[in-house]
Order: sequence, then structure tokens, then C-alpha cells
Amino acid sequence: MASPMRNLLSDISCYVRCFRVFLAKSTEHQTMQQFVEQQLPGLLASTGRGKSAINILSVGGGAGEIDLQIISAVQASYPGVAINNEVIEPSADQILKYKERVAATPNLDNVKFTWHEETADEYESRMKAEKKSQKWDFIHMIQMLYYVKDIPATVQYFHSLLDAQAKLLIILVSETSGWETLWRKYGSSLPTDDLCTYMSSANIKGILDSFGLKYKIHELPSHMDITCCFTEGDKDGELLLDFLTQTCEFSKNAPPELKHQILEELRKPGCSENRNGKVFFYNNLSVIVVEP
Repeated sequence: MASPMRNLLSDISCYVRCFRVFLAKSTEHQTMQQFVEQQLPGLLASTGRGKSAINILSVGGGAGEIDLQIISAVQASYPGVAINNEVIEPSADQILKYKERVAATPNLDNVKFTWHEETADEYESRMKAEKKSQKWDFIHMIQMLYYVKDIPATVQYFHSLLDAQAKLLIILVSETSGWETLWRKYGSSLPTDDLCTYMSSANIKGILDSFGLKYKIHELPSHMDITCCFTEGDKDGELLLDFLTQTCEFSKNAPPELKHQILEELRKPGCSENRNGKVFFYNNLSVIVVEP
């Protein structure tokens, strides 16, 4: 009999291992980088105008890969302007890697970094307890809203911190992605433990509409090579399955029938396409830009 399934976030080190394989097998960061380089400067055209310093809040900044690309884009738009970049990230390991990345990156003399080792919920609670309400010119929440307890309240809180002319950037899986198909069908069979919410851009649009907020959506095509998931015992394949299901050691702990059903689903056109004998999962992203 299979062991009880545990949510992936119940073991942060396991989550980070899975996430690294996911990044290696997917075009996620390349897709985001292209967006940051080509479209972000236009979106931030008025954000820092006339300011002596630009305040950026990164919610769930991870190891900083995308954060530093965002900072580079802001520097290009506002040469020489001081940047205050604060990061909310619960993983000490990710913060360490972020700091190492900053130390190895040139041209950051005008950027001040501050890291907060806490979740978005903990940050919000601490700010309210300390009666702080700093305004930000740019807040970004990239692939992290799945992991907050109350998504509408979190979106509303961080939106309330926007200064005039500021922007809130939310990136998460698109409703056109394989994630939406997989989670809609099997999310109820997988362990969330209040640590993870299976959701897509469709959910966020509903939340923003309910608050009457103005926003624009940019769709980013992306894919992930999941071919190794179908080779029994393949280490990368097992870690990718963990990430796809957000379940720790899914192959070992899932009921055999559920594992079989999910592997079958992953091959179907709603989740993936087959090209040259490989299986590519639809990892499409939505970028949602919210006005103050």
C-alpha cells in the first residue's frame, strides 16, 4: 500500500531540487527573460519618472535570476537612479544563492538589496504589527501565488502598497497551460495541506475583476520536456513528477492507479504535444500587469 502523500512544500529542500530540474527542462526563465528585455521597459515607462530612487518589492524572489534581469531593465530605463530592491523569500537556501548571484553580478553599485526570510503572509503580518505602510514603485509576484493562504487578501494587500504610477506584476501559469488541465482534473486527489493552491490566470482574473482593478494580460508560450517522466526510475523524471503534482516523492507514495492516470493524462493533447519522439508539456505563462 502506498504511503500517505505529502505536499512538496512540506520539505523545502526537496522542493528546491525539483524546481531546479523544472528550470533545466523548461523554457520558463528564457521566456520570462525575453519578456523582461523586450516588453517590461515599456510597461515601466512612467513608473520612475522624476524620482531620485525607485523602490522595488520582489515577493517570492527565489534565487534572484529573474529579479536581476528586472533590475537591469529598470537601470536601462532610468540610468544612474538609485534602486532599493527588497526581497521576500522564505527559503534560506534560495536567499544564499541570490546573494551569491548579486556578488557575482557587475553594475549593481546603485542598487541596495534587503532580504526578508519570510513568506508573503509573514511579511504582511509583520508590516501591520509594526504599522508600516511603505509605498512601492514596482511590485512583482512571480510564480508564487500558489503558496499563500488567502490569495484575494494577498493580492489586495500588495496592491494597496503601490505608489501613484506604480505597477503590480503577477506571473503564473496560464489557463491555456497543461497545468490548468492537470490540476483541474486531479488537484482534488493531490495533497495541498494548505501549502499550495492549484490555480491559473483564470482565477487571478476573477479576483482582480471582483476588486474592480484595471489590468492587462500578456500571454507567454513556454514548454517543458517531460519525456524522462515516462522512464521508470529516472531521477529527473521522478523530480519532475513531484513538481508537476506538487507532491513529495510522488512515484513512491502515490496510489498506483493515480500515478497511472496522471502519466496517461500528461501524454494527452490537453497537457502536452509529442515532437520527434519527445513529450513537451504546455508550460504557458500569463503576465498580468495591474494598475494602482
